[in-house]
Amino acid sequence: MSRIGKKIRNFPATVSAEVKNGELVIKGPKGELKQRLHPHVSVVIQNNAIEVKVASEAAKRDRAIWGTFSSLINNMIVGVTDGFKKQLEINGVGYKANLKGAALVLEVGFTHSVTIEPASGIKFSVEKNLITVEGIDKHMVGEMAAQIRKVKPPEPYKGKGIKYIDEIIHRKAGKTAAKAAA
Repeated sequence: MSRIGKKIRNFPATVSAEVKNGELVIKGPKGELKQRLHPHVSVVIQNNAIEVKVASEAAKRDRAIWGTFSSLINNMIVGVTDGFKKQLEINGVGYKANLKGAALVLEVGFTHSVTIEPASGIKFSVEKNLITVEGIDKHMVGEMAAQIRKVKPPEPYKGKGIKYIDEIIHRKAGKTAAKAAA
């Protein structure tokens, strides 16, 4: 039995959920999200609660997708009510980020600036050296944050680059420290 899968996911009165054509649709104050259901997964909606069931609780694959779909549904509920956000920090002399319309323009030590267009439902905001990625789809927010970080990942010697706000960069000693130890 899946501990996560058997949890009943409650949602507030401002959120509505329905299943149509093998797809779960959840609507809330921030927007609407859809998730295609696996053939072995069924969803029961009653009294502002969603319960996930699988074809066979004994089958290992069914138990795995049971917990996965339960977590996906929870993320959908949180997304349409509160939304998700990830913050990234730019470190480096002369490194900066600006908004050009909805697009994010990064100047991070290349001869050219890098422009990143937001996916649908994603919004960027910039404040000094902090970039915030916001949206209702947790997967898309994480994906866009990863694309931004990929432009200039932090390096281990001086820590220059783009990193997540809570990321810890393990610093290395430079050449001078290696010579002094020898």
